[in-house]
Amino acid sequence: MTLIELTVVLCILMALIGTSLMVSTKISEWRRGREAGETLRTVYAAQRMFLADNPAVPVTSITPAQLIPYLPNKAVAMPTVTSLTGQQLAIRVDVSPPVVNSGGVAYDPSKKSGDNLWDVGE
Repeated sequence: MTLIELTVVLCILMALIGTSLMVSTKISEWRRGREAGETLRTVYAAQRMFLADNPAVPVTSITPAQLIPYLPNKAVAMPTVTSLTGQQLAIRVDVSPPVVNSGGVAYDPSKKSGDNLWDVGE
C-alpha cells in the first residue's frame, strides 16, 4: 500500500512541477511583451513630442537620432526590444505608431494589435 501511495504522490508532484514550468514560461513571455509595449509607448510619446515641435516634418522622414533628445531619462540611444527568442530588435519610428522591426516586418507574436503587448495598441 505504501509503494502505491508514494507512486501516486510522485505523479501528482511531477504534474504540478510540469504545470508550474509551463506557466512560468508563459509569464516570462507576457513580461517581455509588456516591457516591449512600455518601450514602444515611450518612443511613441517621444515621436509625438518631436512632431509637436516640428509639425512640418512628415512621419515617414523621422529618424531615431531625431527622437533621442525627446526620450525620458536623458537617453543616449534608441531603446531596443528583446524578442521571445532573446534577439534584440530595433524600433521603427518612421511610422505612427512605432512598431518593433524584425527584418522589415512588424514583430508582434501576440497577433493582436490592441492588447498593448508588442505594440502601442489602439
